[in-house]
Amino acid sequence: MQRRSQTAVLAAASLLLAAGCSSGGAQPQGGASSAPATSPGAGASPSATPSSTAPPAKGSAKVTGILVSGLKSPWGVAVLPGGDLLVASRDTGKIVRVAAHGGKITELGSVPGVDPGGEGGLLGIAVSSTFGADHQVYAYFTTASDNRIARMNYDEKRPPGNQLGAPDTVFKGIPKGQIHNGGRIAFGPDKMLYAGTGETGDTGLAQDKKSLGGKILRMTPDGEPAHGNPGADSVVYDYGHRNVQGLAWDDDKRLWASEFGQDTWDELNVIEPGRNYGWPKAEGKAKGGAAGSGFMDPVEVWKTADASPSGIAYAKGSVWMASLRGERLWRIPLNGTKPVAAPQAFLKGTYGRLRTVVAAGDGALWLVTSNTDGRGTPHKGDDRILRLQVS
Repeated sequence: MQRRSQTAVLAAASLLLAAGCSSGGAQPQGGASSAPATSPGAGASPSATPSSTAPPAKGSAKVTGILVSGLKSPWGVAVLPGGDLLVASRDTGKIVRVAAHGGKITELGSVPGVDPGGEGGLLGIAVSSTFGADHQVYAYFTTASDNRIARMNYDEKRPPGNQLGAPDTVFKGIPKGQIHNGGRIAFGPDKMLYAGTGETGDTGLAQDKKSLGGKILRMTPDGEPAHGNPGADSVVYDYGHRNVQGLAWDDDKRLWASEFGQDTWDELNVIEPGRNYGWPKAEGKAKGGAAGSGFMDPVEVWKTADASPSGIAYAKGSVWMASLRGERLWRIPLNGTKPVAAPQAFLKGTYGRLRTVVAAGDGALWLVTSNTDGRGTPHKGDDRILRLQVS
């Protein structure tokens, strides 16, 4: 299948939410009004003026150290003020803190209600954009009935293993499955919470605007539809995705997302509110400039054997993309929304499957391996967090 690019705007529609299985939080109701497709602070239009200082066509990525080894099924990573990392274990449901200097591990505790299985479990985590005041940690996880997002108070003065407060469910009813649970969450420059979801293997959910599957969601920290979303009273920010695995913003506040393809093309997309990214009707880029489909073209594509992308980060003018099946780190140098050169691969096969990459805040990257996830071949020391110096 081929993806074709043409402007399309998502009609305002109310979102029907499936009920969750526990009383941990109410489903979002109201709180947003109709607004233009470009949301305040959510990101500049992809047609924004290119940067005057584009990165070089060729860059570098050098592993300067292993921060920690022996992690079990690491998935989500969040950077705390001060630089330490919070790391979520998909299969155990635990969150640990890893010191940025020395790699000391402190267990915060387990997230109640996590039901691991297949690609589900404790997935993405994020710290509140006002963490210094509220100490809130957000987690996206699979339960017995759905995928949901909860927040917990983190009190590092309490004994290790007992530092997380009771979860407060802020959003629930995201479809779950053995595959394609999405799971990446992040707070954007607008201080809204974004979540990438999957279509659970039920491909029709991606084009169903009433479903939360195969979408990017945008909500307030309390789980309400954010002002400026394409649809009034809806958290749906865009649609037509197979399985969103990575979210990151560039210096101009544009949102980027990585996505698993099926048999042909994995994708890196620049995200516009209300747009249709094509799945399952289209996969990859259009050929010959064909138009008329209303689908948004990806910025870059890869053969699935070379990528199967997971987390992404933005640093030094490039998007950096961790790849699972491809077992490599991709660098995509950008000038605005246009690649400066072909993607460049690093660490091919050196550390196995790569799950998550996050910016360290000083121009470096943290890169997390994923060889204990049931699909990799673990070696002594897996899984690890590597520190990379990049350019």
